[in-house]
Amino acid sequence: MVEATPLVYSESLSKSLSNDVYLKLEHTHPTGSFKLRGAANKILSLTDEEKEKGVATFSTGNHGISVAYVAKKLTIPCIVCISNRVPLEKVNRLKRLDAEVVVVGSNQDDAEAHCYQLEKEKGISVVKPFDDREVIAGQGTIGLEIMEQLPEVKEVIIPLSGGGLLSGIGYTLKSIESSIRITGVSMEKSAVMYESLKKGTPVVLPEEDTLADSLLGGLGPENQYTFSMTGKYMDGAELVSEEAIGEGILHMLEYHKMAIEGAAASGIGLLLEKGRRTDSPVVLIISGNNIDHQTIEHLMINK
Repeated sequence: MVEATPLVYSESLSKSLSNDVYLKLEHTHPTGSFKLRGAANKILSLTDEEKEKGVATFSTGNHGISVAYVAKKLTIPCIVCISNRVPLEKVNRLKRLDAEVVVVGSNQDDAEAHCYQLEKEKGISVVKPFDDREVIAGQGTIGLEIMEQLPEVKEVIIPLSGGGLLSGIGYTLKSIESSIRITGVSMEKSAVMYESLKKGTPVVLPEEDTLADSLLGGLGPENQYTFSMTGKYMDGAELVSEEAIGEGILHMLEYHKMAIEGAAASGIGLLLEKGRRTDSPVVLIISGNNIDHQTIEHLMINK
């Protein structure tokens, strides 16, 4: 169900930074994002009785798509709770995967609350987007692949939202080679994990419009794993502007002929905006490709 993804050399970024830059193409999964790994690992761990009752999740889009994909493959009933901020392209894809889509409120916290209400009412299993051991372990397989594909890696730059991706990769890589630098990158708007780590406790922020919509969402009122794991395994965090995220999307389109979403372009945007010189080689996690045509068209017109 989950296959290894390519690691490719970026000649354009490497020349620009005088450094060896590689791209881990997680958007090449059939669901269009890395989220397939964690969703598959979690759902496959359920008992037959739990699978029969069905699954539910709350999501900014990509996790919901992955849960719906796995559920359809296994013929498991699936409900996906989303906020009204989730782009139409992701909503349509959820429906094509035969998921029952429930739109609740204006942020992921509202969708999360409704999802747990469904758990109480229907007895279905909630597949969390990030704060779950099986989900984190699934994302950690990216780290194993990186070590097989590029054993000499010095730094990995990872889109940072709820922390499941960074926790899994960070734990895996640091367990193998503790000197590898783990850098998280978020948009400047509503960077919940970034602000939570600064304050030393999970915080709630209003969600703002951003190209990196997949990085929106709270940590949950009772975060068990990803807040502490991100703090432990991340060596540093950076914020990137909307303009730089847009440049990252266009750079990937122009030089690699691939359409990616804003969250996936955040690492590219960081390197382009701040001209960071890192220990070579560095790997960027290209996390997903669920972007609508209107966004790309708008960026190209305003370039």
